[in-house]
Amino acid sequence: MTEQKRTALVTGANKGIGHEIAAGLGALGLSVGIGARDEARRETAVAKLRAAGVDAFGVPLDVTDDASVTAAAGLVEDRAGRLDVLVNNAGITGGMAQTPTTADVATVRAAVETNVIGVIRVTNAMLPLLRRSPSPRIVNMSSTVGSLTLQSSPGAETGPIAVAYAPSKTFLNAVTVQYAKELAGTNVLINAACPGFCATDLNGFRGVRTPEQGAAIAIRLATLPDDGPTGGYFDENGELPW
Repeated sequence: MTEQKRTALVTGANKGIGHEIAAGLGALGLSVGIGARDEARRETAVAKLRAAGVDAFGVPLDVTDDASVTAAAGLVEDRAGRLDVLVNNAGITGGMAQTPTTADVATVRAAVETNVIGVIRVTNAMLPLLRRSPSPRIVNMSSTVGSLTLQSSPGAETGPIAVAYAPSKTFLNAVTVQYAKELAGTNVLINAACPGFCATDLNGFRGVRTPEQGAAIAIRLATLPDDGPTGGYFDENGELPW
């Protein structure tokens, strides 16, 4: 019997780090769903990946919308019958500046809605499909700025004050731990990944790393062996402090 091809879904995969994660997983032989809200950008990304030999398919997906996420899960089920890898990459900064005393609370709310609640929404919708996989993996794309240890360490480089973005990633880290606790004893491995300061439109292309470099840790965590870690927070150099 021929082994079923593995399928991945990457949210926010039409550009930047998400696109490179999709490309890397595709190069490893996975069929990759390109989750994105914008139809034109999504289909352009799919075409580019297919031209590079990746088995890519578009998944209309707005992580802040229940109906969109439900429809995305149905599309993946119809196409593959299961899901082997979920990379929760879609995220926003909310714009700058974000000093606590001057920030609009709507900015904070929007960051949490996308970066945290969106991850919960997508993960819960995809879990029934992930449970059908022999080795399901979930990767939540976090950031160094999500580390409370580093944020509170004098002299640590954690970027500008950002009362919306940075705490949303701390929240995401905490959510990752809670999922790992609930899923302990199953074959679902879930971890948070830090790509480093990559040059993407999220930061006005000010980053010092390429999106391809940033994608590497997500690809590694998405393809962990069955005895790999779960509930961890990693960058390319190893485990990060919470």
